[in-house]
Amino acid sequence: MEGRSASAPYFTVAAVTLAAGLAAYALYFDYKRRNDTEFRRKLRKKRVQKTVEQTMETEAASTTPDISPEMLRDALLQAKNEEGPKSPVEKENYFMTQVGIGEQLAAQGPNFYLPAAMAFFRALRVYPSPVELIVIYQKTIIEPVFKLIMEMTNMDVSAPTSPLSRSMGLDEETSPTRGPPSEASSQEWDKVKVRIEAYYDHFPPKRTNVSISTRENTSGQGSRQVLVVDKDFTAGSVIYKEFPVVAALDLDLQEKGTHCGHCLRPIQPEMSLQLPKDSSSSSFHLTYCSRACMIASKNQSHTLLFTLDSPLPSEIPSAPTPPEMMEARKTAQAKFVEYLKKENRAAPLLVASFIARQVALETQKMVEATNPGKKASADFDFTDTDNQDDRYALADHMERLRYLEVVPNPEELGLLCEVLKTALPGLEEFATEERHMTLSGKMAYNAFGVCFGGGRDDRPEPKCRPEEVEKSRTPYGTHRQIGTAIYTLSSYLTHSCQPSARPSFSSGTAEISIIANRDLKKGDELTIAFVDVTQHPDESVVDCRRRRRVELARGWRFACGCERCVEEGKAMTVEEEKGGLSEEQQKDGSKVENVVKTYAPGQGDAAEDEGVE
Repeated sequence: MEGRSASAPYFTVAAVTLAAGLAAYALYFDYKRRNDTEFRRKLRKKRVQKTVEQTMETEAASTTPDISPEMLRDALLQAKNEEGPKSPVEKENYFMTQVGIGEQLAAQGPNFYLPAAMAFFRALRVYPSPVELIVIYQKTIIEPVFKLIMEMTNMDVSAPTSPLSRSMGLDEETSPTRGPPSEASSQEWDKVKVRIEAYYDHFPPKRTNVSISTRENTSGQGSRQVLVVDKDFTAGSVIYKEFPVVAALDLDLQEKGTHCGHCLRPIQPEMSLQLPKDSSSSSFHLTYCSRACMIASKNQSHTLLFTLDSPLPSEIPSAPTPPEMMEARKTAQAKFVEYLKKENRAAPLLVASFIARQVALETQKMVEATNPGKKASADFDFTDTDNQDDRYALADHMERLRYLEVVPNPEELGLLCEVLKTALPGLEEFATEERHMTLSGKMAYNAFGVCFGGGRDDRPEPKCRPEEVEKSRTPYGTHRQIGTAIYTLSSYLTHSCQPSARPSFSSGTAEISIIANRDLKKGDELTIAFVDVTQHPDESVVDCRRRRRVELARGWRFACGCERCVEEGKAMTVEEEKGGLSEEQQKDGSKVENVVKTYAPGQGDAAEDEGVE
């Protein structure tokens, strides 16, 4: 499957991650819709997201017929001279009608792009937060139509009497008819730029001591975004620390109750906490090292996925669940847990936990919106920007990460959808086949193996074929890990068999520390070993190199071209140098989503970089 199109971002920068989620909060939704004006305004935005994103799926061509500035001005004048709606109800109906018209026209091809843009522009003129809607348009409307909308908007914003200029804080003094946008307008447009184009100007935060830079050819892994240090470091220095977005304890350890199911800390049985048996519908019980971890686990994912408790925060009112729905939820969870144990892989649980985490974050936003001053704690959370009041959505981070094309077990998606659906009807809309495949591929490519010390030596042997064994990034080897975790920042680390840094879990939890292996200068790239790169006593140089390269090809689909591999290869025969890899295995198989390529130069797929179809 080729990289996903910008028409269907599985969780985008602009589109609210819970577009279907609001519809899922059935009782709360109905109550707020009838009684809360602000909620109705948010609902209109949700409807736009769900409606206009469909236009992306029906794009018939990537070219636009020649449309002159005069044609655009005539279209703008026509739209501005039309009598608009007056009352709030009329504006809402007008808004929805114009969005529907725009969607239908855009689906008919290039000859209808200008009238489609006019319809979307009419909707924009009556929307109470035009900048927000522009962000949504940018991510959900096909590019030719969006460009026309923006050209019309730029013409209109320059006019001091336009509704758009007034809504953006412009007046006749600050926005002359033919002059540049006013300072107020620039501030609003900067918000759009920050959210879409300037992500890497704000992430990673300065406290991490690293930046993200494009490197053209990184150890055989192709052109990509990599981490570089922002200052000098001496060998042994901690460069940064990071908590995971989601983590999954190995199932054998979960059943033994020897490690915390949230932070993965080793614990003594007499010191452990466990969720009450009657709050869980299945045998998927987690043991915790502290009450804080138990609460965090419940809030982030466990309640939604594995208990019969309401997945909504207590601040959001909801009616009691009917007995038949409760039973359906219990059955769905039991089947999903059975599948997790049968598969004995981390990826299905990581995907489910990630989706649940997004639901939790979006519901928390709703709580904060209706309870001013109530903010969720950012302590011990994944890496985001320095500005805690303007954090990126989890979706913003995840969509920029590379992924592998994987085909999950078809049974998995159906089971996950049932868990989501029985918890909050409508929530299953998150887990489309395409989204599920892409997210599974991101977990496969970016997962880290959590190892304490040198790792353990009692991990059960996998029953599948060697090429099907699930891999994680750890210099000790996946067979020595105690769990798996996903990080927003460390996912940018690239592999080298002679790495400049190493991951450490010296805190005794899933918090990762990146430590310099050698002295580093400002601007040096950070690399780690995805696999065990040490030469074992029973291995020759050829054997060690072959083992590393086969593991990398199986787990991450690239042939390492680091300095060590190149130097060792010089003294080998042609067959030895290939390391048993086929021509196809020597290509970088990782992908980036198409939507990312528009605002992250250098993030192309390897096949595209090489001119391969």
